[in-house]
Order: sequence, then C-alpha cells, then structure tokens
Amino acid sequence: MTRFRAFRIHNDESGYRAGIETMDTGALSPGEVLVKVAYSSVNYKDALAGTGKGRILRTYPLNGGIDVAGHVVASTDPAFKEGDAVLCTGSGLSETRDGGYAQYARLDARWTIPLPAGLSLRESMIIGTAGFTAALALLRMQDNRQTPALGPIAVSGASGGVGQLAIDIFSRAGYEVHAISGKADHFDFLRSLGATDCIDRHQLAFSGKPMDSARFGGALDNVGGGMLAGLLPLIVPYGNVALCGNAGGIVFDSTVMPFIIRGTSLLGVASAGTARDIRDEIWRRLASDWKPRHLERIATRDIALEELPQVFERMLAGESFGRTLVHVDHPV
Repeated sequence: MTRFRAFRIHNDESGYRAGIETMDTGALSPGEVLVKVAYSSVNYKDALAGTGKGRILRTYPLNGGIDVAGHVVASTDPAFKEGDAVLCTGSGLSETRDGGYAQYARLDARWTIPLPAGLSLRESMIIGTAGFTAALALLRMQDNRQTPALGPIAVSGASGGVGQLAIDIFSRAGYEVHAISGKADHFDFLRSLGATDCIDRHQLAFSGKPMDSARFGGALDNVGGGMLAGLLPLIVPYGNVALCGNAGGIVFDSTVMPFIIRGTSLLGVASAGTARDIRDEIWRRLASDWKPRHLERIATRDIALEELPQVFERMLAGESFGRTLVHVDHPV
C-alpha cells in the first residue's frame, strides 16, 4: 500500500468538514484500476460537495472530485495495463466512490476511458465533465435532427465552464452560437471562442407569451428556471433545447404551446450516468472533429489541492471564470 494526500470529505458526529488528509491506497473505494492521478478539475458540483452546500455525496467519507485523469499503476482488468493513460468523469466519483482530488484513485473498469489519441491528460481535464456535458448535449440534439440550417444555437450561462466549452464545441461543429451571459465584460472573450453574437442576460426581455417570434434554431440551457421558460417560445419549429443546469432554479413556468405548435423538444442532459458506449463516442469526437480549439485559454488557472476551498467559495459566489485545473502535485 502507498501513502498519499487527498482532499477528503466527512459528515459525521463532528459535522461536515473537508480538507487535506494522508491515507493509503488500501482505503480507496473498490475497483479494478488503480491510477496515479495527474489532473482533475473544478465543477459546480465539486464546489457544492466540498462545502456541504449541496447534497452530492451519498456516503462518507469520500475524496472529492468528479473528474480524474492519470496513468494506470495496477489493474486486475486485462483491458488496462501499467502505464496506460486513462480518464474518468462522473460515474459515481465523489458521490458513491472516491474521486479525483487525490494523488491516487481506484476506478471501476466499466467507466475508465482510455485516453483517446488527439488529447493529452491535461486537455482531457480542461474538458472534463463540463466539456463532456456540452458534447453530450450536442450529440442528443443531433440525434434529434438538429442541424446548423435550423439557425443559431443560444447558449445560456455562457461565461461558465460548460458555456465556454459549448461555444467552442458547437461552433467547431458548424453551428452559429449566440452567447447569453450576465457578464458583459466577458463578451470579447466569448466572441474569441466562436460566439457570433453576445446577449446581456440583464437586458434580455422575454415577452412572457406562450409563443413568440422564432429567434433560435435551438439552445443549450445551463440555467433553468426563468431562462428555460423564456427560451422555449423562441425556438424554431422542430428545434431542440438541451437542459443541463439549474443555477436559475429547479422550477420553470411554461405552457405546452412550443411543444404542440412548433414541435420543440426539451432534452435532458445527465452526464454523470451516461452509458459507456455513448461515453466512448463522445470522447472520440472530443479528441477529433469536436475538439475545442481554445482549451488553454479556457483553462484560466492551475491550482493545488490545498487551494480547493477558496476556489469553491468563489465559484459558489459566481466569481469563477473559465475552467480551473487541479494539478494534484502542483506546489502551493
């Protein structure tokens, strides 16, 4: 057994707490593939779990981090051998099993993805759950006959990690992207990622009508709540709205009219539980024709494990921008 550092989350008679601890590989969640972790990343779900402000973990204690990438140290599954570069996102990490905020992680072979040619470990974690979610949304939309010819795709919450990667991925796939954000000072950056138009969320006036003039071919909504309700009446006939977030609330007030008059489809995007064959397809696309072109610009900072609490607080306060990469051996 090997001793190592981990950002571990507890919830017991002493209360909810999280921080750096030393543990050994024998204490990790069961799994066939032991990985020496190189990188993880910070997602909104990680911030909720790490602070206790969201009910994410189903068992305690666990190491945080829903994303992980590194090299195989040992494996009881013949599909993986020592030295293989692999990644994993979601799949119970930091929910029912130890996650990527540690120098070692033991993974379930069913959800361990061989690093595809065309991606480095670092690039895979800049993409992480955020980019995987954006790509899953695109796949679901295209499976439901979304095409660039239907018109521009609105991306709400465009300044966040999912939003920025969605702009990059959708524009590379040939779609015109209109970015919706409440942070107007980021508009030039969003345009540099591929957004054709930027819309200030604070100046976006929805009519409240059950139907309105069609404005978008489809949408990727990271916000939910009133944003989702406002977008639905603006979608062209047979366009799709892919929903992947709830920062604006879990309840929305709408009518059946966009669905029965224009044939609008509302598609749920649940990245954590995605089937393995779909995961393989998405990572293949993310390493090739859907690979974001601006990954190093989207990765705004590298941090060490010790810096996670401060990053969590900034993210929950709406002060984060782009993607934060966790380099587990990065000096503080």
